[in-house]
Amino acid sequence: MKFKKTQIPFLGLILVLGMATSLLAKENPALKMPIKVLMVGGGSSHDFDTWYKGADVETLEKDGLAEVTYTDDPSTILQYLGDMDVLFLANNQPIADDATRKAIFAFAEAGKGLVLAHPALWYNWEDWPEYNKTMVSGGSRGHNAYGNFNVSLTEKHPVTKGMPKNFSLDDELYYYKVDPAGPGIEILAQASNTDTDPFPSIFIVKHPKAKIVGIALGHDAASHELEAYKMLIRNAVQWVAK
Repeated sequence: MKFKKTQIPFLGLILVLGMATSLLAKENPALKMPIKVLMVGGGSSHDFDTWYKGADVETLEKDGLAEVTYTDDPSTILQYLGDMDVLFLANNQPIADDATRKAIFAFAEAGKGLVLAHPALWYNWEDWPEYNKTMVSGGSRGHNAYGNFNVSLTEKHPVTKGMPKNFSLDDELYYYKVDPAGPGIEILAQASNTDTDPFPSIFIVKHPKAKIVGIALGHDAASHELEAYKMLIRNAVQWVAK
């Protein structure tokens, strides 16, 4: 095939633009395919629709970082989970189906990423102790009355990148305690006030296969509308998805 002289510079320009786009995609994660996230909400004591389905989904989908599927129906988890990069558990309602429980554990064993948000760090399910032992490496059975407390980062990590080293907010200060029979955690931030000793607030669960981030913050607007929190959940999703 012969090209006219005027076509050659044009074809060269297309080639150069194609190469530049490819290089930019490698350098800029925002140009990559969005991270596929399944967020599970629903239960009691929280406004799941406003703060998880609404605010957090919007935060994660900003600039094409993630593509979030939200459900508050645990019976649909199996339907979606196989196509996901990250499972974001933000529920405290029961996940009673044995096949779904096994699928969540298989997801972790396959080396996938999980973010365990505020409601999912509680000891919610007496008939599923393996969840707290293996996935959370502990959990919370109590918290301070809703009010102001301080959060202090304890070490540098991609999950807390760009966050202020110290900040305060109104929330529930969870009394998260490590289960010595679990895989253990790496503490990234602690929460405390003048009346309460520090408790883990942001942490990595040392699961042998999966990347798991626990986030104790997140009761209501004071967390979900806070820039540090928005940065945190975006960082967490990116880190566990790698």
